[in-house]
Amino acid sequence: MNIEVKSMKEVRREIDQIDKELVSLLAKRQKYVETAAFIKKDKNLIIDKARIEEVIVNVKKFSSSLGLSEAISEPLWRKLIELSIEHEFNEFEKKQKLTKSI
Repeated sequence: MNIEVKSMKEVRREIDQIDKELVSLLAKRQKYVETAAFIKKDKNLIIDKARIEEVIVNVKKFSSSLGLSEAISEPLWRKLIELSIEHEFNEFEKKQKLTKSI
């Protein structure tokens, strides 16, 4: 990937744009996590260690193919997964409370 910018202002503008795109994608990902919480019938299904490792392997392969350091991609995705699991538990609990109140 060849990046041609001539100033820090341009670099920052590009990074800001990328951040907006990342936030948009993360919001979309979060909606799928919320959908998973709705679909799952058992709280014990939220943490799937095999799936976590499958995602990490896939991310590392894709990252490598694009030149993204594993030192960035792996810990970043592990944190993303950790936070997503926490969010999914919260959504699952909200769902449980709603179904009990009906």
